[in-house]
Amino acid sequence: MDTVAANTTRIDLEHQGHAQIIAACLLTGEGPAAIVDPGPTSALPTLKRKLSQRGLGIGHLGAILLTHIHLDHAGATGTLVAENPHLRVFVHELGALHMERPERLLASAQRLYGDRMEKLWGEFRAVPKDNLNILQGGERIHAGGRELEVEYTPGHAAHHVSYFDASTGLAFVGDTAGIRIANRPFIVPPTPPPDIDLEAWGKSLDVIRAKKPTRLFLTHFGVAEPPEAHLLELRERLAAWAELVRKTLETREDDAARARRFAESVLAEMSLQLGEQDATRYAKGAGLELCWMGLARYWRKRAM
Repeated sequence: MDTVAANTTRIDLEHQGHAQIIAACLLTGEGPAAIVDPGPTSALPTLKRKLSQRGLGIGHLGAILLTHIHLDHAGATGTLVAENPHLRVFVHELGALHMERPERLLASAQRLYGDRMEKLWGEFRAVPKDNLNILQGGERIHAGGRELEVEYTPGHAAHHVSYFDASTGLAFVGDTAGIRIANRPFIVPPTPPPDIDLEAWGKSLDVIRAKKPTRLFLTHFGVAEPPEAHLLELRERLAAWAELVRKTLETREDDAARARRFAESVLAEMSLQLGEQDATRYAKGAGLELCWMGLARYWRKRAM
């Protein structure tokens, strides 16, 4: 665990035994603590162990703040609520129904992950309706001993929000600001299916920039800075990847070959900047062939 700001602690969930893949964030201060994106149930033993190291248990938590409901961010939420029925769960209105009734969400994830689903993410339990605090964007909420501003930031997911902490300058941006491991010099746009929207994503980057955070907290992985340069690089790479995928769709290859070619091209680019070992870690965390699938779906929807 690392302190990233006053009363703000990054928790490496050591997903599947690997460091710097998924980060939760612990917010403490006056009153009950809060967790931003608690991660999947498969990593819940690590979360509990690291909370215990700070003298905290699940019963000490008052709130879970979800940037969005994908399994790597929100999967443990229902299990945590079952252990602590007083937990408030903050989630965008488009994600709330899936937290209460997760069947469609799980079916979609099952199509992506197949027989790896249980090992990767573990159980996803429903959250009772009474625990859900519905967000639209524009709210000010109190959690973890501080006030946070909420903005709607779709693009990666239609149900994505970001939380802005004026007291520390941190913005908790989930996946909207991309993947960047420990502020290293490469930013990956996470673009898995089903609802990648490049126009919405661009507007969300404008929203984050306009809030003028001093640092960005990325679930994958850690604090990134400076925000202006980070957001510009992400915007440029997102456009470049989208164009690369569009061009693959013009070939006569099948989708498996197109996705493989895209992943190979991106991995080669990352290796030049990061070295082979770190590039492989990035690629594994991002799921490059899934990234191709999300952008291909985006282009095909536009052509309908």
